[in-house]
Amino acid sequence: MRVVLAEDLFLLRDGLIRTLQEHGCEVVAVDNGPSLLRALLAEGDSAPDAAVVDVRLPPTFTDEGLQAALEARRRRPGLPVLILSQYVEQLYAHELLAGGEGAVGYLLKDRVTHTEQFIDAVRRVAAGGTVMDPQVISKLLLRSDARGRIGTLTQRERDVLELMAEGRSNAAIAGGLHISESAVAKHTASIFTKLRIDPSADDNRRVLAVLAYLKR
Repeated sequence: MRVVLAEDLFLLRDGLIRTLQEHGCEVVAVDNGPSLLRALLAEGDSAPDAAVVDVRLPPTFTDEGLQAALEARRRRPGLPVLILSQYVEQLYAHELLAGGEGAVGYLLKDRVTHTEQFIDAVRRVAAGGTVMDPQVISKLLLRSDARGRIGTLTQRERDVLELMAEGRSNAAIAGGLHISESAVAKHTASIFTKLRIDPSADDNRRVLAVLAYLKR
């Protein structure tokens, strides 16, 4: 898998390069917005399978990385992009999800020190999935709580909803909560009924539907 990595901090970039390479990835590393956009739009053998992008990059150190990634996805729809951020910024998550497509992810930088979680996120995004940091989901849930939208859910249903919104499959949710997959399916059906979300057997469409609901 060919991965474009955009990170301007040398030590973090070096560590991520080694982590990705140790897990079989070919890495193209850049450290600024213009170089990132060129790398993301490369064609032929140089075309990336996925990108791991820091939100803030030179020259502006604002949201240069995110904007370059969004522009690349506009020109190349479905390009897998995993965004890294120092802090939870709901606006970044909203912009990333605005297209209603998969193959996107948003993680806090703290997560990259957990190698298995980071590599799993890269692979899921590269495969067309959606990955959201638990802290992002927590903030969306709090906002929905404040608007009275999920008060009808049981605590177990909230647990399932949170993991679903992070991009977890039924099998992963079952393993995380130590319940059966059939129980997860039952809770999921109840959640969708209570929230009036159209059900889907496709994991990624289901995640996007849940996230779209939480963003309202």
